Amino acid sequence: MAQPEPSALVESLRAFGYSLRTAVADLVDNSISARAKNVWIRFEWDGAQSFISIRDDGSGMTENELVTAMRPGSKSPLEDREPRDLGRFGLGLKTASFSQCRRMSVISKTETSTSAARCWDLDYINTAGEWRLLKKVNQDRLTEVGEQIAQQGTIVLWEEMDRVTGSTRADDKKAYNRFLEAIEEVKEHLEMVFHRYLEKRGGINIFINGRKIEGWNPFLKGEKATQELPSEKLFCKGAQLSVTPYVLPHLSKLTQDTHRAASGPQGWNAQQGFYIYRNERLLVPGDWLGLGFQKEEHHKLARIQIDLPNNMDDEWQIDVKKSRARPPGYLRGDLKRIAKLTREQAVQVYRHRGKVIARRSSQDHVFLWQQKTRHGKYFYEINREHPLIQSSLREIGADKIEPILRLLEETIPASHIIITSSEEPDRMGSPLEGAKYVEVRALLQKIYSSFQKSGFSRDEIFDRLVTMEPFSQTPEFIEAFREEPEGGI
Repeated sequence: MAQPEPSALVESLRAFGYSLRTAVADLVDNSISARAKNVWIRFEWDGAQSFISIRDDGSGMTENELVTAMRPGSKSPLEDREPRDLGRFGLGLKTASFSQCRRMSVISKTETSTSAARCWDLDYINTAGEWRLLKKVNQDRLTEVGEQIAQQGTIVLWEEMDRVTGSTRADDKKAYNRFLEAIEEVKEHLEMVFHRYLEKRGGINIFINGRKIEGWNPFLKGEKATQELPSEKLFCKGAQLSVTPYVLPHLSKLTQDTHRAASGPQGWNAQQGFYIYRNERLLVPGDWLGLGFQKEEHHKLARIQIDLPNNMDDEWQIDVKKSRARPPGYLRGDLKRIAKLTREQAVQVYRHRGKVIARRSSQDHVFLWQQKTRHGKYFYEINREHPLIQSSLREIGADKIEPILRLLEETIPASHIIITSSEEPDRMGSPLEGAKYVEVRALLQKIYSSFQKSGFSRDEIFDRLVTMEPFSQTPEFIEAFREEPEGGI
C-alpha cells in the first residue's frame, strides 16, 4: 500500500490558494450548513501569538462526528448533499484552516452531548511523521476572551498563523495595521458573499469582534432606477437554474453614499458581469465567465444573477475554495445572448445619462479632454475652458502653457492605448485607482481655488466638482474635501 507521506501531504493541502477572507468564508459555510443563527468571528492581535476564532450556535457535533469532520476528505464530492449544505469536497474546514495557520482546533457540542475537542498541529505532524489528531486544545485562549459554547455549537480556533501574522512582534505597528486591514477585507467579503443570508428574515447574523455586519446587495434592488430585466430558466443536468439580469442606475440617479457603497469591494468596473450563487451563497462576484466579453467602463452597470442548486457543482466546475465557476458548454450560447442584451441596455443607460449630465453641468468644466473631428478623423484637444487650465493660463501665461498643451495633444499614445486595452483590459487602470485622499487633496484645492477666483459660491463649486472628471468616479474624495473646515479649504 502506497500511503501518502503525512508532512508532504499536509504542506500540499496548504497550497489551495485561499486568501484570509475566502478561508474565513469557507468556515462560515459550515456554520450555515449546521443551521446556525449566529456566527461570532474574533480577531485577537498579539504579534506572532495572534489568533482567530469562529464560533457559531449551530447544531454542533458529537465526538465521533467531530473526528469524522476533522478527517481530510471527510465526504466524497460525488455524494448527494442536503439542499442546505454548502460543502462539497469534505476539505473546506481543513484546507481553509491549514492555508492560514499551523495549529487548528475545533471544540463542538450538541444539545444532548458533552463538549468534544480535537486539534491538528502541523508542526507535530512534521516531527512525528504520522497523522495523529490531538485531543489537547488550548481552551485557555478562548476563555480569556469569553469564547465559550452555551447550549450547542462549534468553535474553530486558528493559532500559529504564519500566513497571517508570521513571526512579527506585538509592538510592530505596521504589522498591526496590516492585521486591521485584513479584518476589513474579511468584513467586506462576508458582507458580499453571504448578503442573501444576512438580508432575509430568519437568515443569519454575523459578528466581527462584536460588531454585526450588514449584507452588500450588488443589484441595488431598493433603488427605483434599477432595471430588473426578465428572468430566464435554463436547464442544466435535468434541473432548472435561474438567470436574472439587472442594469443599475446611472451615477446621476444615486446619492453619493449609495454610489460609493454600490461599487463593492473591487470597484464599479471590476464588479460587472455574472454573479453566481449556489444555495444563495455567492461564488463568483462579477465575471463574464470567459464568454468573450471584457470589463469595460461603459458596461459597468450590467450585473446578472445566476442561481444554482448544489447538485450542479461538477457541471459548473466549482473549485474547493468556492470562488470559481465555469458554465457547461451547452449553456454558453444562452448566457452569451443574455449578457449581450444586458450589456447593450447598460450602455444605453450609461451614455444617455452621461450626455444629460454633460449638458446640464456645462461641459467646459467637466471634461479635461475634448473629442474633435478634422477632415473626417477624430483627434483630442485639451479643454482650454477647464478651470485648472484657465488658472494656469492666467498665472503662468499663455505663451508658456500653450506649447506644453500642444505637445501633450500631439503625443497622445492612442495606438498603444487601443492595443493594450484590447489585449490586456484587466490591466488598464481607472482614474485615481488606488489613490488616497491625501494624494488628491492638493489637486482638489487648486481646482476649488480656480472656481473661487471665478466668482462661484462654495455650493456651486461642489456641484461642479462632483460631476468633473476624474472625481465623478470617486465621490468619497469630494465628500472628504467638503467635510474639511471652510477655512482649511
